[in-house]
Amino acid sequence: MNAPKSDFLKVLTERGYIHQTSDLEGIDAAAAEGRLTTYVGYDCTGPSLHVGHLLSIMMLHWLQKTGAGRPITLMGGGTTRVGDPSGKDESRKLLTVEQIEANKESIRTVFSRFIGFGDGRQDATMIDNAEWLTKLNYIEFLRDVGRHFSVNRMLSFDSVKLRLEREHELSFLEFNYMILQAYDFVELNKRYGCILQMGGSDQWGNIVNGIDLGRRLGTPQLYALTCPLLTTASGAKMGKTASGAQMGKTASGAQMGKTASGAQMGKTASGAQMGKTASGAKMGKTASGAVWLNADMLSPYDYWQFWRNTEDADVVRFLKLFTILPMDEIERLAALQGAEVNEAKKVLATEATALLHGREAAELAAETARKTFEQGTLAESLPTIEVPSSVLDAGLGVLTAFGPEYAKLVPSTSEARRQVKSGGLKVNDQPVADERGVLRATDLTAEGVIKLSFGKKKHVLLRPV
Repeated sequence: MNAPKSDFLKVLTERGYIHQTSDLEGIDAAAAEGRLTTYVGYDCTGPSLHVGHLLSIMMLHWLQKTGAGRPITLMGGGTTRVGDPSGKDESRKLLTVEQIEANKESIRTVFSRFIGFGDGRQDATMIDNAEWLTKLNYIEFLRDVGRHFSVNRMLSFDSVKLRLEREHELSFLEFNYMILQAYDFVELNKRYGCILQMGGSDQWGNIVNGIDLGRRLGTPQLYALTCPLLTTASGAKMGKTASGAQMGKTASGAQMGKTASGAQMGKTASGAQMGKTASGAKMGKTASGAVWLNADMLSPYDYWQFWRNTEDADVVRFLKLFTILPMDEIERLAALQGAEVNEAKKVLATEATALLHGREAAELAAETARKTFEQGTLAESLPTIEVPSSVLDAGLGVLTAFGPEYAKLVPSTSEARRQVKSGGLKVNDQPVADERGVLRATDLTAEGVIKLSFGKKKHVLLRPV
């Protein structure tokens, strides 16, 4: 394909969002005409999305900002009841309807930071697939939709094949997930004129199933676009803690898949490998767990620190993907060398945090970090955990203080014990030498807090109440 005609694909191409498409020219033409109604699906498996979801959210942002079409955020109130097997070695824990609804409400707030909702032609809308999936008649669905799916083809998709190759159980419930996702695409086209589904590269098979189902049911022009998939230190998708296979590597110009009917579906776009950092380390996990997007699960300060800790060689790539800075400004930052790269990291951290948590919270996080690290002073705006005074009076075990019950700087007391042995934990800037030590009111600083530190950049204040 020649240079894109639409601003949407120009942005996605120059910033490195495109991993794979079914019909780049068709997508480009629809985007240039402003009729590219597009959806991304988000299952409600937890109370917050994580940083691994940011690529698809940012693509919806650019879709709307460039005037290419209408974004749809599809909440999986129905599909969450089944569970997506993609990238998993075991079945997801089944949630109650009440848990799914609570998760859905908790997740909603993030999207409005990136896209605008309303009733206009290109305003975003949020839809729940429970609206149609929970009303299906099973026998009619099998006759009208299920007959178009080949079990032979379904067994060839990675979401199924990898599980079977590892001899891990795949339930019949999960096996149906790709059929339901394909049906979502057709239903969204019928109800809202949606013609493009975007998602992570692990969703390719599920998305092209939807394209093929649409063709069989008389809707021939549906499109797919996937972004690179980021992974955590354990090999799961970026931002999660569950284990899984590394995915998301591009291969410039390589053929990348077929539809359910066997037709060749497209090629990858030239791009960088996104499953790892430049040094080869997998990414996306904090010391205490996943990089959540909800502020009540990961503070704006810790989110800022996550981006500030980016490796030097990844800074420019992440500025393109996770900020809306103009490309000429990113090129200016890319030219920085040596110690000046730290300034680019601070810009990345502040701009990425401002998108999610607002400019005020981002600048406060940056100032907190400056006071803590550059001036060596105790910044009152560090993350603070309230502890009952009675707990300190009785003596709070130092391992417990650092663990998930209080500071959440380490995921477990066993990990805290390991960090004590390596000198990684500090109380009021002094290394913890005794894993059996306790914190008491006598450890309070002049500011009335106890400062807990894990390494040089992660700090929490304990404040008695």
